[in-house]
Amino acid sequence: MEQILVNGVYLGAQYAMIALGLTLIFSLMNVLNFAHGQMYVIGGFVTYTIYGQLGIPFVVALFASCFTLAIIGALVERYLFGPVLKRSAREESSMLLAAGIALLLDAVILLLFGEKQRGVPKIVDGVFNWDFRIIIPYDRIVICCLAIFCIVAFIAFMQYTKTGRALRALAQDRVACQLMGVNVDRYSTIGFALGALLAGLVGGLLVTITGVNLGMGTPTSIKAFMMVMIGGAGVISGAIAGGIILGFLEAFGLAYLSQYGDITYLLIFITLMVFLAIRPQGLMGKPWG
Repeated sequence: MEQILVNGVYLGAQYAMIALGLTLIFSLMNVLNFAHGQMYVIGGFVTYTIYGQLGIPFVVALFASCFTLAIIGALVERYLFGPVLKRSAREESSMLLAAGIALLLDAVILLLFGEKQRGVPKIVDGVFNWDFRIIIPYDRIVICCLAIFCIVAFIAFMQYTKTGRALRALAQDRVACQLMGVNVDRYSTIGFALGALLAGLVGGLLVTITGVNLGMGTPTSIKAFMMVMIGGAGVISGAIAGGIILGFLEAFGLAYLSQYGDITYLLIFITLMVFLAIRPQGLMGKPWG
């Protein structure tokens, strides 16, 4: 049981970080970014190239991954989502655009990096073993601690900085922000860039554990949507809660149901559908949106 709980904490921390970027973009722009998983994959490949191929220190590679995805996110919002949201009154337009961007990024990843699985050297060697009840590699402990630190730093940024307060205000009432003189376009770009940066950060961290390949984008996006819907769309605390819940569900499922093949994820999806039928707004979302 102790091993399952530790695995749940590890999975929950990384899933919460994935969901944070997606829910930030949704709360700011009311857009479900279907390309979030592809951004995660790009972050992993950037880290793989700089750290695994060029031998540059991991910290530098991680910063490069964050910077690259922040630039991509800013460009996507400024030149794609921004104009579409202004000129189209139909919500389907932004959804189709998001799906198209996901397909475009898949093609770019295939062109630049290929479809093979890539991995990098461990950042820390060795295994923590506590009386054979808890066995976990040191690199997973480091990644988990970094993920928790980043979540806390993100919450502090949103709570105590001028930019964070502006982003929270923009998420609550876009029109009121415009009337108060807030540069809505500027902060929309910053928010989208920050959401993409979080995807790149998680991709850069997890490439040291799971590796990275072309096919990881869509499953990652699906898990991110699941976490957002569990916690409540557009609610940052809900995204964290959804990530932790999904992490523990997966840890318990893999421990007790792995012998039955893919039934773990089938049961998770069934549980999610039943939950949403009972509480469609999620754990922390409001019934009116």
